[in-house]
Formats: sequence, structure tokens, C-alpha cells
Amino acid sequence: MAMLAGVGTSTENYAENAVSQALAKAVESLAGYPPSLLIVIASPTTYDQSKLLSECKKKYPDTEIVGCSSSGEITSAGPVDKSVAIAAIYSDQSTLVTGVGTGIKENPRKTGQEFANNILQKTNGEKPKVAVIFPDGLAGNGAEIVRGVLDIYGDDFKLAGGSAGDDFQFKQTYQYFNDKVLTNSITGFAIVGNVNFGIGVRHGWIPIGISRIVTKAVSNIVYELDGKPAIEIYEEHFGKDTLVIKSGEPFAKLAITYPIGILTPDYDEYLIRDPLSVDNNGAITFAAEIPLGSEVNLMIGSREEAINAAQTAAKNALNQVAGKNIKLAFLFNCIARKKLMMDKKKEEIERIMQVFGPGVPLIGFYTYGEQAPVGNNKTTCSFHNETDVILVITE
Repeated sequence: MAMLAGVGTSTENYAENAVSQALAKAVESLAGYPPSLLIVIASPTTYDQSKLLSECKKKYPDTEIVGCSSSGEITSAGPVDKSVAIAAIYSDQSTLVTGVGTGIKENPRKTGQEFANNILQKTNGEKPKVAVIFPDGLAGNGAEIVRGVLDIYGDDFKLAGGSAGDDFQFKQTYQYFNDKVLTNSITGFAIVGNVNFGIGVRHGWIPIGISRIVTKAVSNIVYELDGKPAIEIYEEHFGKDTLVIKSGEPFAKLAITYPIGILTPDYDEYLIRDPLSVDNNGAITFAAEIPLGSEVNLMIGSREEAINAAQTAAKNALNQVAGKNIKLAFLFNCIARKKLMMDKKKEEIERIMQVFGPGVPLIGFYTYGEQAPVGNNKTTCSFHNETDVILVITE
């Protein structure tokens, strides 16, 4: 029988109706078999998060559930706002094992380790083939979470994922684990057994202006670039009056389409970091660390380059599984890309689906950060921003 998977979505306003509609569509492809795993992605400003999960559990009490809140949901039909998307998976050839880790703010690396160990406890120590993770996108250094997972599984382990969102509010995100709604946490699942996968990673952002050197930084806080307050890289391009730091809006909203790129050896694109906040002294907190001594640039995106990058990521993922029949595809797509694309959001998804072909179930969302290998040569994994991460599963 191998793996069966389907995806359903709903824009019904009430959680009960939305779950019922999305689940009914998702399980159509399972040929009557009960799902081994449900992946739930949902708007946190539209739905009572607890009701979403309790409704799923009512219908499938023995099925594991993971997922998170988002800033827009994605399926093969395209992007949708204020909805719930559910993927249902059944497999008798591989085992889908869920995991959870808590306390990112206190120790993000330990949280990643806890997630990985939680899965190993359920597999009797057998290392999984690949993992999909949903960490809190606002709680702490995203790169340290990934390192925590790799501490347990090894630097060569491959994972993909997206950081939970909150409909572009930048206040609080939620992670789902069975009937529990968590925050400051990481949830996800891993696959053990007979499975093949491919991961495509691409963003298409390009550098503008002169490069700078990080001269003072601690973890994900950059204090100085070229010996000057970090905020000056934005003020020099947009002006102090234009860049309204104390407007009441999160700095992330103002600067999200102008991230910082880190020049990285052996990687054919800059590694992107999103700014989250700026303090009164001009220090910028990013979604993950920018190491001291790094050469960085302000980055800008074009819609066409970003769409081309998405299609390239899809092709790279498909090439890694030698064109085999895709059982399920995941798309972790940065919220900044959504803001950049505007009325071309659907075109990006259509270009990806042109690579996969009709009928391939796809689930994804607009994230506050992505987790994947650095580049397409399948080296060690890290944290990304502004990037399309595409995972395809075959057996």
C-alpha cells in the first residue's frame, strides 16, 4: 500500500465547520485507511486554536497531530488567508513519529535537543531519515534550535520546516501537538523506515549598496556594522524620517522586505536574516545570529527573481528523488515573499506545481523563518529567512 496522502482546506469561520470540511477533503485520498498523522496549519486570528485541535481529535482520536499557526496557508490550489489547511497521511511502509520541545526563550538549543530526543524515545533509538519542524518564530535564535536537533542526530541529518506565524502581527505564535496549543516551543514529526525525500532551497534576493562588516554582535543581536550603530544601514538607504522606528509598528513590518544577507562561502546565494526589532541605541535583533566578522549586505527582492527561485527550488527537490512519484510536498515560504509578491502570490505556487505536475498534494504556509540545508548540495542544515524551502516525500 505504501504512503497515501491528501490535503484539504477551508475558509469557514467556525473552527468546527472548518475542520470538518478540510478533513473530509484531506482523507479522500486515503482509500478508507485512518490517517497515521494529521498536519494542521491555521490562521490564529480567525480560529480558536484549541477548538481546531479538539475537533480533529474528536474525528480521529488515535491519530497524532502536529502543526502551527501561520501568516497565510498554502495548498496546491494556491495561497489562502484566514483559513485552515490539513494534510492527512497514511503509511504502512514507514513510521511517522511526532516530537515536541519547550522553552525556546530560555534555551533554544536545548529545545531542539529535547525535540530530537523525544522522537528517539519513541523509535527505541532508531535515527529517522528526515524531520519536519514547526518552531515558534518569535521566541529566540532560530539557528540554535536547528543546532540542537543536529546535536542529537548529527551534522549530516536533513530536516525542513517553517517557523510559526501569527497573521503578520508579530506578537505570539502557536505550535500544535495533539490536543495541546503551545507557544515558545517546537513541534514536528520525523519519518523512520522506507522513505526518499528531496529538499530544494532558494530565495532570489539580491544585494544592494556596499557591504559591511559586523564589528559588534552577540548571538542574534547586531550592535555595530563597520563600527557604527547597526540601524544606520537602514537609515542611510531610507532616511531617518522615513524609517519610523518608534511608530508603534514592529520594526519587522517596516524592514521585512529589506533583510540582511550574509556572504557565505560555498553557498551560491546570501544567507538571509530578517530584522525583528531595534533598540534605542540602534542595535538590531534578528531572527537568528549574524556572526561577528561576517560580511553583510542590505538585500532587495524582485518578484520575477523570487518566482524563478521558487521554481528552481522545486526542480532541485524533484531532481533529488530522480523524478519519482511524489506522495506529498511541503512548502515553507517566508512571509516577506508574500509581501513582495502581492498580487503574484498565486503565480509563485503555480510555477512550483508546473514542476510537480497536477494531482500532487501540497501543504505549506507563510512563515517567520525556514529550516533547511544551506544550499542545494545537501550540506548541513541551518536557519533561513526570505526563502522558499520545498520538501518532497516519495517511497
